[in-house]
Amino acid sequence: QVQLVESGGGLVQPGGSLRLSCAASGRTFNNYALGWFRQAPGKEREFVAAINRSGGTTYYRDSVKGRFTISRSNAENTVYLQMNSLKPEDTAVYYCAARVWNKSTYDYWGQGTQVTVSS
Repeated sequence: QVQLVESGGGLVQPGGSLRLSCAASGRTFNNYALGWFRQAPGKEREFVAAINRSGGTTYYRDSVKGRFTISRSNAENTVYLQMNSLKPEDTAVYYCAARVWNKSTYDYWGQGTQVTVSS
């Protein structure tokens, strides 16, 4: 089992940057693939980015490609989401999630961190 705690959210102007962090507990961090999801008010939660357990393969939703970068440090049990060129439509609560590497569903979720992009 793994517990996830996000940090790094906040208020930023359009065009600005934020880096989200998600710290994980447990000794088997590198057995998990990790993802970032977001949920805007009145909308369903959506996938943002994912990374495999080694960090060698990443996936992004189309609207964030070229602006967001997911990375992980297995030594520090942490996954990051670097967000650049932020837009008002990126405003949402961002969640990190973990799934055992050979499973398809994310079973572990953090509590979320608010990202607001506004002038």
